[in-house]
Amino acid sequence: MKTPIPVAPPKRLALLGVAPFSAPALPLQAISVAVFVYLPPYFAGHLGVSMTLIGLLWMAVRLIDIPVDPLLAVMMDRTRTPIGRYRVWLVAGAPVLMLALYQLFMAPAHFGAGYLLGWLFVMYLGNSMMTLAHPAWGATLATRYHERSRLFAILAAVGVLGTVAVLAISILHKALGLTDDGAVRAMGWTIIAALPVTALLAAATTPERLAPETAGRGPAFKDYWAVITKPDLMRLFLAQMALTLGPGWMAAIYLFFFTAARGFTTGQASLLLALYIVAGLPGALFTALLSRAIGKHRTLMVTTTAFSLALFAILVVPKGNLLATAPVMLWCGSMASGFDLMIRAMLADVGDEVRLDQGKERLSLLYAVNALASKIAAALAIGITFPLLQALGYNPAEGAVNTAAAIDHLQLAFLLGPIVFVMLGGACVIGWRLDAARHGDIRAELEARDAALEGTANIDPAPFVASRVEQGVL
Repeated sequence: MKTPIPVAPPKRLALLGVAPFSAPALPLQAISVAVFVYLPPYFAGHLGVSMTLIGLLWMAVRLIDIPVDPLLAVMMDRTRTPIGRYRVWLVAGAPVLMLALYQLFMAPAHFGAGYLLGWLFVMYLGNSMMTLAHPAWGATLATRYHERSRLFAILAAVGVLGTVAVLAISILHKALGLTDDGAVRAMGWTIIAALPVTALLAAATTPERLAPETAGRGPAFKDYWAVITKPDLMRLFLAQMALTLGPGWMAAIYLFFFTAARGFTTGQASLLLALYIVAGLPGALFTALLSRAIGKHRTLMVTTTAFSLALFAILVVPKGNLLATAPVMLWCGSMASGFDLMIRAMLADVGDEVRLDQGKERLSLLYAVNALASKIAAALAIGITFPLLQALGYNPAEGAVNTAAAIDHLQLAFLLGPIVFVMLGGACVIGWRLDAARHGDIRAELEARDAALEGTANIDPAPFVASRVEQGVL
């Protein structure tokens, strides 16, 4: 009998190696603030476009865009090139996204529906190419349960830096000699410049290994359908939708709420938003550590509950008081940073389970389904809130005077929607079973099978089972 050949468990990812890989998170996360917080009010307030038109078209594009992510995912999972699978898509998405951002941030006044519809679609196409490829690639780099929490925490922290850089433009725009509308355009230029640099940096410095695949067992669509209908994925889909809709609802009317209802200037509101986002740095690290102690799903439930309770405090603090409002925003931001982080890490674990069952990588498809949830929720956030506020009598035009009733409705809309949806998102993972122990078993079987497929015979499963002990090592 041949002596079994043990295979060493994956090593801990070095921070110096993760740093360049995480670079694309800088512009990709900055888009979430610049596009969703500043661009719609800029269109409505400065370019004179109807709020209802903006809201409905934004929602329409997100709904039209729904089939794109699954198609991209299938293409990604089937891509095998000498330089990898996800690297190609990450780099290719950058110029597409750059072109669309240019057309949106430099849009002409009173543009038509076709202009907004077309360039929003192109923007979301480029964004999907990059945001599907990046986390899927990351999931192949970090294969251990807690190592994934660590990796996605770093990505979240780097993303915070990108959003802070964009917010700094809004906060300091007067000192920089920029008008309010000039600051929005400067945000666009900053993101456009960062996209190619960060994408190429990640592609040039990060290795990518294609996992071996087993022979096909039948029509691929059956495997795809099995993935899409997997109960764990459906739960994460609903959680992602709720946890995108809650904060997205806030983002869509953030500037209206803090300026019209809470008495802050645009610069002060941007400063508070910066605090909310900066809190994501310690929040992401705290979330990763907490997940090590209690698991990813319990961490998600803790952070969603803490966020919702804290959000009520915004109405208690005095209007226009930065010092009193700042701690609330810091707390909410630190808790919110764990939402996407935990779901992405949990999706990677589900991806291992799917690969063990089907013998093929389906990470792109998993993240595509998750992205669909985000797109639908983001569409609803703007598609509901903008027409709702207009129907309730709120006028966003520069210099407009709103009634007390309209301001009250604005406050209720800002608070109630996010709290309901964020709590629902946490409830979606109650009773989650794919914990560290179960994932350790899955990784043990995967690593043994991968080694056998790559030519290592007579693998002893003991070293892989023992690797479960290492699931607690960050």
